[in-house]
Amino acid sequence: MRLVTGGLVGLMLMAGAVQAAADAKAPLRDVREIDDNMLWAGIALRISEECGEIDARTLKGLNFLWSIKKKANALGYSDDEINAYRKSDAEKARIEARGKAYVKSKGFDPGDAGDLCELGHAEIARNSVIGTLLKAK
Repeated sequence: MRLVTGGLVGLMLMAGAVQAAADAKAPLRDVREIDDNMLWAGIALRISEECGEIDARTLKGLNFLWSIKKKANALGYSDDEINAYRKSDAEKARIEARGKAYVKSKGFDPGDAGDLCELGHAEIARNSVIGTLLKAK
């Protein structure tokens, strides 16, 4: 009887461990639909800050950010997890590095306001996610 009871307890513990592993979530930085959208928002914001010819679509941008948060919540992430991700200095630096790499991949210098204006106008013309968050003055 002890062997049966011990075996059942062991199976229950294993089942709990399997369920816990299934419930574990990837870090938000590894959830592409969240992280990529944060990247696009960050690039749009940087363009609007650096380029005098382009403004951010503020309400659209806020709605976009809320939609990212709602998606993360729907995926099971708590507000605390989301806030830790978005406020993390390490994550901000990583997103900024990704943004610079994106700008360079398009043939522009991320440190040049004129290049950022050119990229911004190109993104608006393409109607990309970045472009939808921007408007030419």
